[in-house]
Amino acid sequence: MPHIASNINILKLQIPASVKLVAVSKTKPVGDIEIAYSSGQRIFGENRVQELLNKKDFLPADIEWHLIGHLQTNKVKYIVPFISMIQSVDSYKLLVTINSEALKIEKVVSCLLQIHIADEETKFGFSMNELRDNLKSYDFLNLKNVTICGVMGMATFTSDTDQVKKEFGYLKDCFRLLKEQYFHSSGYFKEISMGMSGDYKLAIEEGSTMVRIGSLIFGERQ
Repeated sequence: MPHIASNINILKLQIPASVKLVAVSKTKPVGDIEIAYSSGQRIFGENRVQELLNKKDFLPADIEWHLIGHLQTNKVKYIVPFISMIQSVDSYKLLVTINSEALKIEKVVSCLLQIHIADEETKFGFSMNELRDNLKSYDFLNLKNVTICGVMGMATFTSDTDQVKKEFGYLKDCFRLLKEQYFHSSGYFKEISMGMSGDYKLAIEEGSTMVRIGSLIFGERQ
């Protein structure tokens, strides 16, 4: 059994109080999540809807669940009732679907705009040009059941720290630009979710407000 509690305590000493720790619990059993919860961790990230649905009812109701993986529009309705944040909003169509499902149950869902920052085609996300086109539209302004809280990005999986630093810097620039041009009056638009187990220190240096950490808490995936 990995030392989950001590891993969380070590991370909390290394992460500034202003940065939120999202414990990435994908593929991890309920028992491991319970240990992390008992250590004071409350925000957990899952990337598959079905896996999240299978786990959540066995766990405390005050957990803040974040959806951090690619989300298909036909799965949105299953998570909207309880999700705290959808970090991986990577298309306008998905945003519209989240809004319409939230409207049905009179809820407002916190979302991050996922921006494609990596040098990898397999990663999802908006380009800045797409975002600009969408944010200018009247339709976007009428999405009353979603709150855009900031941006999320996934750096290239590489040992080249200069490249990763450059990609994180780009995401910070995107955040700044979006804040100035479209969200300057929004008190909610303040999150930059970037950084994982291998690069979270670099991400924090570059301005991350939210790090998504799995293996440093729960051990390597089996």
